[in-house]
Amino acid sequence: MSPDRTVYSTHPRPQPRCETCGELASVCGCEPQSIAPNKQTARLAHDRKRRRGKVVTVVSGLVLSEAQLDELAKLLKSQCGAGGTIKDSEIEIQGEHREKVAGILQKLGFKIKLVGG
Repeated sequence: MSPDRTVYSTHPRPQPRCETCGELASVCGCEPQSIAPNKQTARLAHDRKRRRGKVVTVVSGLVLSEAQLDELAKLLKSQCGAGGTIKDSEIEIQGEHREKVAGILQKLGFKIKLVGG
């Protein structure tokens, strides 16, 4: 058996690597390559932790530049009629808008995965 072959890991997901340089994505200095929307999966979740019981819809898992992420957040906020922000490359929309956001992202060509309850 090869010593570099992982047989079992307790880590839920391996760390993503940069397509360009091969470094871990968290330490890579490369500008993110724009990936076509139909090859990306947006993970939509409700979250109320650290928000005093207020619910936000979180869109994560997208590989977009800061400008593209900002433009998408602006579109989602205006379509939902709610406020929101971008934190750690995740878009947070105030309120329970998961179904509406899913519809908007599907029209833009993204794949959708609903996460959580």
